[in-house]
Amino acid sequence: MRAPGGEGIGAEAYAGVLGVFEAVTPVVQPVPPDTVLLDLRGALRYFGRDTAELAALIRVRALALYGVECTVGGAGNPMLARMALRAAVPGGTLIIDQDEASVREFLDRKPAVALDGIGSGTARTLCRYGLDTVGRIAAAPPATLRRILGPRAGRELHERATGIDRTPVRPGAAARALAGERSFDRDELDPVRHRRALLSLTEELGATLRARGRVCRSLTLTVRCADRTAVTRTRSFPEATAHSAALTDAAYALYAALGLQRARVRAVSLRAEDLTPAERASRQLSLDPEDDRARRLEAVTDRIRGRFGPAAISRGSLAA
Repeated sequence: MRAPGGEGIGAEAYAGVLGVFEAVTPVVQPVPPDTVLLDLRGALRYFGRDTAELAALIRVRALALYGVECTVGGAGNPMLARMALRAAVPGGTLIIDQDEASVREFLDRKPAVALDGIGSGTARTLCRYGLDTVGRIAAAPPATLRRILGPRAGRELHERATGIDRTPVRPGAAARALAGERSFDRDELDPVRHRRALLSLTEELGATLRARGRVCRSLTLTVRCADRTAVTRTRSFPEATAHSAALTDAAYALYAALGLQRARVRAVSLRAEDLTPAERASRQLSLDPEDDRARRLEAVTDRIRGRFGPAAISRGSLAA
């Protein structure tokens, strides 16, 4: 579920809506800044209602108590639910039936990047083999996918293309993601201001990840437009990172890939996902002196911010 609209919702309203959800099911996974995953299997039996009826109940309570109008995507697993959420009309509900035919019909013509874990690089590799849609990926022999992407990635891709996601909803698992959002005072047309907001977010996310001793394996960009629509794209990193420059490059690439033409943007948000402890991550040694210099400078600025506060030092390009 997501609160629609570019301006997002405040932290207090978000916490209140979480309470509404928890009154229906104890299996609630927050995905800040504005999304929540729910496991309704127990609630369906307890309340004796179907998914659409429970979704309507939750939407009415969230709107009545906190003024939050929710968009709902429902399905048999988290991946399909997220895809249904992205396909739903803002402020509406889209439920994917769990039978195989309904899942196949929903997925068939979706682009490869619509699947979890498929970034632009992997999508380009698949497209070279003619596997540009989820339907074509699902129809490909699993052995072919394993040869293209490797044993584990190929197996997982085939499962996802056929609608299988074994990831559980983890109550209170928000710590596996870190998110931030920048809203504009007015609907913003200037791509320079869009990129400046993204730079501000990647600097903030990178500093927070490093302070917490975490690295992320993927980055998700959401752009919310003035017409209440939102577009979301995800990019996976070759290696887990908390390096602000790597986050910035990924955010800029995601933004450029959207091809926004004079779009009236209300807000942009970034979410660093699949967080793991930094000490468990491997990093390929670089012979680039500029990269080494940037990382040393990053460590110095982190120490300055840790001592004097987050506003003690910032990039000149962020000065308005």
